[in-house]
Amino acid sequence: MRMRLMNLPILFAVVASSLSLQLAPVVGQGRKRQDSKSVPARNAPPKRTPAAASWPVRRPDGQPEVQGIWVTKVYGMSCLTDPTRGVGCFEAQDGPADPNKPPRKAASRIVDTPDGEIPYQPQTRERQKYLLANYFEPTKPEFLDPQQLCLPLGPVRQFTWHDVQILQYDGYVLFEHEGGHVYQIVPLDGRSHAGPNLKLWMGDSRGHWEGNTLVIDVTNNNSKGRLSRAGDFASDKVHITTRIKFIDANNARFEAVYDDPSLYTRTWTFGFDLKRAIFGESGPTHDDAHYEPWEEACYEGLKDIDRSLRTGGPAGADPAQK
Repeated sequence: MRMRLMNLPILFAVVASSLSLQLAPVVGQGRKRQDSKSVPARNAPPKRTPAAASWPVRRPDGQPEVQGIWVTKVYGMSCLTDPTRGVGCFEAQDGPADPNKPPRKAASRIVDTPDGEIPYQPQTRERQKYLLANYFEPTKPEFLDPQQLCLPLGPVRQFTWHDVQILQYDGYVLFEHEGGHVYQIVPLDGRSHAGPNLKLWMGDSRGHWEGNTLVIDVTNNNSKGRLSRAGDFASDKVHITTRIKFIDANNARFEAVYDDPSLYTRTWTFGFDLKRAIFGESGPTHDDAHYEPWEEACYEGLKDIDRSLRTGGPAGADPAQK
């Protein structure tokens, strides 16, 4: 169930024993989109039109103005080679089939390999298959996907689940995800990464702008997240370079290069398109100034609507024990 929150400003800080970071204000959660008489959300972008000749508007610190609500154009995180399919690409979708809706086919999210697959090393491919084989009948905590536990999904997969609100401040970009209320803070001031012993669900981000493209360097992954619901994963050694190219006021291209020689035979790119819109609505949405994310109370009233939490049945063989 979702609960409305008061529109209160909040303060974020990243604290580690060996690191002291600057603080920046963050807009809090608030009301759902209201009618045209609503008061725009604090720090909201101006209304836009597709033919806005003045795009991009520049902020005082030089950033292009991209604030607002964005979603992936093709929803899905169960099958990377075809996001419209179910877990592991076994089914047409995650829920009961709808005979009135023909199955769709979407492009692979892995955009630069010949077969559209993650280039795992042989032993790490076996690990991915092991996690997938035990997804529907988990007998160990390691078989549970982070989404089943309402945990962060990582700095890339999180963009494929529900809305993301982009907020901009002098020297910062903030991604505030409605799904699970995960956030990613991206300083733009050239500061160094946190020490290598600090491991985080969303990693440690440092960014800069190249024209209208936001480049984000992400390290310090804790390896607890997943890249899909099919057991795809990265290690805590992964280095992710993300480029979000804002094409115009309402469209963007997201591409993240994964570099992890401990798991993969080569670097590879996780890519998809974003649009300015609200999840569940066709876009672009021009009145997102009147919208703020709801609280998604993931644990409250949680139900196994996708049938993924079943019990019983032997676990598949652990490749690490072979």
